Amino acid sequence: MALCVRRLPRAPRISRSNSLNMEPVTARHKDLRDLIAPGLWVLFCGINPGMISGVTGHHFARPGNRFWPALHRSGFTPRQLAPAEERELLDYGLGITNIAPRITAAAAELAAEELRAGGLALVEKVLYFQPAVLAVLGITAYRTAFDLPRAVIGRQERLIGVTRVWVLPNPSGLNAHYTPTTLAAVFSDFRLAVQDVAQRPQQ
Repeated sequence: MALCVRRLPRAPRISRSNSLNMEPVTARHKDLRDLIAPGLWVLFCGINPGMISGVTGHHFARPGNRFWPALHRSGFTPRQLAPAEERELLDYGLGITNIAPRITAAAAELAAEELRAGGLALVEKVLYFQPAVLAVLGITAYRTAFDLPRAVIGRQERLIGVTRVWVLPNPSGLNAHYTPTTLAAVFSDFRLAVQDVAQRPQQ
């Protein structure tokens, strides 16, 4: 049964002083720096950076990507942030990383070996930073990266250390299975499901 969407309190806040030192990338860079800090509430994980993200140095920067609207419409942020405002996510206990670091025009350009290597690196990252929840954005990439061909959207049985794992739809505008409205609804249900997952104190 679908959860009823209601107004929720703002997510836990985290000081930016604990975040990694991240420099903007340019077209000459080979990857996009993570937006991450210890003990986040939710770490969102994309598949890999697109070309516009590689040039601007900001996650989900391609016009038409539904990540930022869905984040706001589901109640994770009090207003819709622009990609250039991404560091404000740390104030709400949220972060962003990717399975594969290589910048491509389309995720389909990634080889399965890159996704599997990215999955191993992601596990190490999650064990180190210990977010309460990891939300992977893309079921097909998740299945390949973790060799779980039968995985479905939603909460996963596996844990990574103490971190719960969810899979959400890919917010790319190319994902025709989800409209902006239905994607926001999925994000809302996800937020309701993890609202009781408290941010752990910094060690």
